[in-house]
Amino acid sequence: MKRYCLALDLKDDPQLIAQYEHWHKAENSWPEIRKSILDAEILDMQIYRTGNRLFMIMETSDGYEAKRKEAMDALNPKVQEWEQLMWLFQQPLPWAKEGEKWVLMKQIFKL
Repeated sequence: MKRYCLALDLKDDPQLIAQYEHWHKAENSWPEIRKSILDAEILDMQIYRTGNRLFMIMETSDGYEAKRKEAMDALNPKVQEWEQLMWLFQQPLPWAKEGEKWVLMKQIFKL
């Protein structure tokens, strides 16, 4: 099993942040998005928020490949629709590469 930690910012607007959280509640989530996550061998995904900063933890199988997930998502119209919706609320981190949303974090401490 592998663990990935990623970060992303939301637009600093309380109404937009509330809408973003609305879409991430279990009763409002899209089943196609959940399926796309599981199909990519992501075993668990959690998102935390402080202010407008998001932190995602992904637990994956050893077979998970980010490039494969990216290719699968590009061919999935429902994932593309979801990503367009989420981009209404999200903004790239200042150091993100062009077109990059979630930025992989570097582990700097482990107990």
